[in-house]
Amino acid sequence: MPSADLPGLTPEAELPVFTPLGEETIHRGRFLRIQRASFAAPDGERFERDIVRHPGAVAVVPVTAAGGVLLVRQYRPAVDRWLLEIPAGTCDVEGEPHETTARRELAEEVGCAAEALVPLIRMANTPGFCDEWTSIFLATGLSPVAHDRHGAEEVHLEVVEVPLERFDALVDDGTIVDAQTVLGVALARRHLPPAG
Repeated sequence: MPSADLPGLTPEAELPVFTPLGEETIHRGRFLRIQRASFAAPDGERFERDIVRHPGAVAVVPVTAAGGVLLVRQYRPAVDRWLLEIPAGTCDVEGEPHETTARRELAEEVGCAAEALVPLIRMANTPGFCDEWTSIFLATGLSPVAHDRHGAEEVHLEVVEVPLERFDALVDDGTIVDAQTVLGVALARRHLPPAG
């Protein structure tokens, strides 16, 4: 676990201890489970939380030689809305390295292979109720390959190249609302040469 040298931040080894006591499955879906988990607080108080167990995901920020980022526009049933986002996918192949999953998702959704794939972050998506972690990568040196889209949402998605200089305006006006897209592009910019 990484440590931070910040004034006033208690070292992790000195934090109060919460103890997991067990969990039961409430629902099992295609790739996630909802668990009712029991814990003991540091003072001994017992409490329960519903937790979504997720196998994890990858996301890719594909940047073109022209200085654009390739986004996918697809329908997301959970929010009943079409979203503009970086390509992403669930880690649904047991034991597959995240870089391999990222390369597969980039090819499947966008129809691109990347010469270079740089890890940007491994982030906790929604730790208030879900244990999903997403590994985000920067992809450069793109070349076309055949796409292989699966599922109704992917079959109907469209790929859009957004110039990086327009990205912030699309966030500001509410066109781009996906958190991992905003974070991924922000982190990718640290690895790219200055525009102009």
